[in-house]
This record gives sequence, C-alpha cells and structure tokens, in this order.
Amino acid sequence: MRKRCIVFSLICVLAAGSLSACGTTGQVVQDSSTDEVVISEEQVTKDAEVTEESSDTEEAASDDSEHSDKVASSDEMTTIEDVVEEGMVPIYAESLKDGTYDVTVSSSSSMFKIESCELTVADGEMTALLKMGGTGYLYLYPGSGKEAVDADESTYIPYVEDADGVHTFTFPVEALDDGIACAAFSKKKEKWYDRTILFRADSLPTDAFVDGFFTTWDSLGKEDGTYSAEVTLAGGSGKASVESPANLYVENGSCTARIVWSSSNYDYMIVGGEKYLPVNTDGNSTFEIPVTVFDANMPVIADTTAMSEPHEIAYTLRFDSESIQKIEE
Repeated sequence: MRKRCIVFSLICVLAAGSLSACGTTGQVVQDSSTDEVVISEEQVTKDAEVTEESSDTEEAASDDSEHSDKVASSDEMTTIEDVVEEGMVPIYAESLKDGTYDVTVSSSSSMFKIESCELTVADGEMTALLKMGGTGYLYLYPGSGKEAVDADESTYIPYVEDADGVHTFTFPVEALDDGIACAAFSKKKEKWYDRTILFRADSLPTDAFVDGFFTTWDSLGKEDGTYSAEVTLAGGSGKASVESPANLYVENGSCTARIVWSSSNYDYMIVGGEKYLPVNTDGNSTFEIPVTVFDANMPVIADTTAMSEPHEIAYTLRFDSESIQKIEE
C-alpha cells in the first residue's frame, strides 16, 4: 500500500509539472477505481480555448501593426473639424431630379481641399466629380483607412488629371447633408488619411429637388396679403444677423421677404442667380428678395463693403412656416 502511495505521489508531481509547463490551471483527477491520474475533459477544453485566444491576440496585434504602418494616426493629422451641422437630415437620390449640379463640399481637414465639385444624379444614384486643390493624393476609398488597407486594390479610386492638370476623383455619394467616410492615400507619406466629407444640400438650386420636397408658399395654401415670419441667418463669420421676424409680401401667389441686416455695409444680394439692390438709402441695408422655400436653408449671397475691398459672402436664410402671422392692414 505504501509503495502504491509513493508511486501515485510521484505521478501527481510529474502531472502537475507538465500542466504548469503548458500554462494550465485545471484539476488533476484520480480515478478511484484504478488509482490512475487523468486530465479532465473540461481542462482539455480550457487549454484549447487559451491556445486559440492567444493565437487571436497575436493575430490582432499583427493586424494593428500593419494598420499603424499604413494608416495615419491622429497625431499625424491636422485639426479635425465636424462637418455635420445640428439639424441636418440625410437627403438621398430619390429626393432629387436626374441631372448634374454644382455642389459645395465640406471637408473635415484643411489638408484635403476640394476646390469644386459636380454632383450627378442618375437612376437613383449619386456620384461626385471632386476637383482637388492639390496633387498630393493618389487614391480615395469610400470608407476608413483601416478598411482601405484590408480592401482589394481594385476598389481604390485613382485620380484622373483633367485638361488643366487638376487632379479629379469620381466618388460615390450615398446622401447629402451626411458625413461620409473617405480615406485618402498620400503620395508623399504613403499612408491612408481618414477624412469626412459632406455634400451640402442647401448649395443646390431648389428646382433640383423633386416636386413636393420643399414647403413653398403655394403648398401652404394661404391667400395674398402681408405676413410676418421668423427667419434665421447662417453662414459667414457668424457676426452678421438679420431682423426677425421679417415681413412677407404676397401678391399673385409670389412671396417676397423684406430683409433688414444688422449692418449698412451690404450693397447687393444674389438669390437664384439674380442680383437685388437695397430698397433704402439710410440705415441698415434692406432688401426685398423672393422666398423660394420654407423650413429649409435658402442659399443667398450678400456683398459687403466693410472689408478693404467688396467681398461676396455665402449665407443661408431659413423661414419658419409655423411662425407665419397675418398682418392686418
């Protein structure tokens, strides 16, 4: 009996040492009927899981290392700006008429400068021809830099040089007024840089949208007369403002707004490609302009003489249809 105990003890020591070397922490079980030492099935499963987890960790570390070599870190990028403004709602191709339109593009990085852009809408899809302000990028990818590294090179969008030597990219647009991930491959750094771009719906003419998309004076079903409505100005440096509510004059179904600026330095406005001059000679600049849409940003341009030389500034005016009040004459 004593001999069997000594042999069993030696077996336990050897088994424990073997398990420790394998990195296991499970139990060694003695079969009471044979006094044999066995490793439990549960422990074998745990050992397999530990080995698999270790392999996955090593593989993830390898992937991260590969991405870090080919994707620029936040320390390597300039200040990232948020291009999506509060209240923006994505607008999809189904809301637009087929055609090609000039569109304004906002970029999250000053190093990724888009000089101009043409938006093409066809068969329920949108694509944009981006005309770049430089020649520093070889490819674009509709996604993140990490996704670009893992993607097949055939999915990269190469630049095309136009007749003027400008680098252009044809990029898919899922929606307007929505931040779209765009990875740009730097020719100099040989790395992918994460960007976010936004195609502004308010830079398109109102007739680019399908009928019924916007609230117009006709759709409100109101009679001719004089009204007032709350109006919000956006754009520029943010220092300028307009009086609100603004008076609305409606005749034969056409709505005109009287816009009074907080400055006397505006000498004309442009709405829908047409120039409008002030209706006053004293006091703050005042204009009477057409209201083409309610409850959406209406793009306008105002020329200011407050700077060293006249300068056109892009603004938007938003007229609130729910605030419209009839002014009794």
